[in-house]
Amino acid sequence: MPLAQPATPARLRFAVLGPLTGEADGRPLALGPLKQRLVLAVLLSRANTAVPVDLLTDAVWPEEPPRTARKNLQVYICTLRTLLGRGDGPDRLVHSAAGYLLRVAEPELDLLRFRALARAGRAAADGGALAPAARLLRQALDLWQGPPLADLRRSPAVEAEADRLEARCLGVHEDWAETELELGNPGAVAEDLAELAERHPLRERLQAARMNALHLSGRQAEALAVYDTHRQLLARELGLEPSPALTARYRELLARGRSLPTAARPERGAGPNGAALLPADTADFTGRTDELRHLVDELGEGGGRVAVLSGPAGCGKTALAVHAGHLLADRFPDGRVLVRLRAEDGTARPLPEVLAELAVLTGRPGAAPVAPVAPIGTVRLAPAQGPEPGPEPGPGPGDTARAAALWRASLAGRRLLLILDDAPGEAVVRELLPGCGPSAVLVTSRSQLAGLASVRRVAVPPLAPTEALDLLGRIVGTGRTGADRAAAARIVAACGLLPLAVRVAGTRLAVLRHLPLAEYAARLEDPAGALDELVAGDVTVRARLDSGWRDLTDRGRLALARLAALPLALLFTLPEAAAALGRPERLALRTLEALTDTGAVTSPTGEVTAHAALYALPRLTHLHARERAVEAVRAPAPT
Repeated sequence: MPLAQPATPARLRFAVLGPLTGEADGRPLALGPLKQRLVLAVLLSRANTAVPVDLLTDAVWPEEPPRTARKNLQVYICTLRTLLGRGDGPDRLVHSAAGYLLRVAEPELDLLRFRALARAGRAAADGGALAPAARLLRQALDLWQGPPLADLRRSPAVEAEADRLEARCLGVHEDWAETELELGNPGAVAEDLAELAERHPLRERLQAARMNALHLSGRQAEALAVYDTHRQLLARELGLEPSPALTARYRELLARGRSLPTAARPERGAGPNGAALLPADTADFTGRTDELRHLVDELGEGGGRVAVLSGPAGCGKTALAVHAGHLLADRFPDGRVLVRLRAEDGTARPLPEVLAELAVLTGRPGAAPVAPVAPIGTVRLAPAQGPEPGPEPGPGPGDTARAAALWRASLAGRRLLLILDDAPGEAVVRELLPGCGPSAVLVTSRSQLAGLASVRRVAVPPLAPTEALDLLGRIVGTGRTGADRAAAARIVAACGLLPLAVRVAGTRLAVLRHLPLAEYAARLEDPAGALDELVAGDVTVRARLDSGWRDLTDRGRLALARLAALPLALLFTLPEAAAALGRPERLALRTLEALTDTGAVTSPTGEVTAHAALYALPRLTHLHARERAVEAVRAPAPT
């Protein structure tokens, strides 16, 4: 008698990009009662990822789960295991300490296929293959059959998953639209986005793409109307203004006729004249809406305008300056250039070296040739190679003054944005500022550079807690931070809400996928080891804090070390600071003001009298100063 052959596993297909459906070998699957479908919907929307039991419970019983909830959930899981089958491979639906995980291959779930096509499309666009990119992104969008999980949105947890999926679809739609605009197909984009933009009127990138498409289709009045409608809606619903980028585009449309699209993607090339010699923009740039608005309004007018971004090490000044530089592309047709005013070791670069670099970068006639350098995001001069025949005298004061005067004269008829990054003081900056003409300058510095007159100063504070959580989620994945939002909030708080620290922490977590957020939060909350944890490859928060420490005078370092003896993360008063410093209050006040100028001390209570003011040491600065306190307190007391 022949042996029975094992049954061939059914070919399964599931869809969540529309109503929840399932098929086995092309035949519809009966997915069971409502509560069982809710469990399956959440598992599929987070396919191949462990879903916490609490999340599944909330999806099925959003208000008050019964006492038998866990047992009922196990029944639904058991029924789904039978429905899914095992076949010859491992179990599809498994349980672990982290929750339930549903194993699904890419051809079996439309969501996984959508993600794969979207990734391929974005990669093609980044590589300059625009036509294949548009085709792949369109294929991804064609998988959608309507609002995701539309039949199950009575459950708030499922609705949240559906909203997350829809947001991802909108992002791909925007990618597709911008790619088609670069290919010169505005008509298709304008028609495709019309209904979508109406359904999502607060989605600014979507409105910008539609505005560009209408403008490039010759429908100027409609393009301007899109902006005006969006502006009024933001003001009415949220009390906000459109972003600086969208406002800049609107002003450009007012000032110009038909022009090339300005897609919201990084520039793919740069040259010495009229181009962007800037580092790449930060793909996951987060927050800073008010600061960006101030910068665009101030610098966009040109005319010798100067803005200073000030704040402590790690607060994101350079990233903000670079982002603003990319947003202001249309205002500065003669180019945007970033030059660093410090060497790699944190010391100030000599003015002649900076002037020589600027002459080469901006193509100023008569610039002396220099050795080529390897691209590292910002163009830097390389030291001469090979053995030196002997020391040569550097340029004298007269030569340097003449070079600075030539530099300023070269800006007279040019509309150029100059970003002077990490200025150690006013002296070098003052020599580089244009005396007249339409160019503008953006300076970043830990100090407020109080010696510079007629400049717009913009303080760069830590991120808001929601912004810091958003940044962390973009790096490690919103699913991971959403699964333990409390631990994610502890992480960003322990990072002092500083973008650099949050980015380093996120990168570390992205590499250490096995590390629970709660465990890492506990490590960061330990004062003895927090700075040791904030390391990602060759990027360390301690190195930035070391640089800020070296910028202080001996007296400033000693004062900061003594203030570090105060309780961690607590505000303190002037009398408390005076007691810690061992100085009279009038002298302690001067010390606090000097440290505030460097960003080492903050005063979060705003404008009040000195005796009523409250002061704080940022958490990571506080921890770093404690590390340095042992060596600092051995120094002689300031006189």
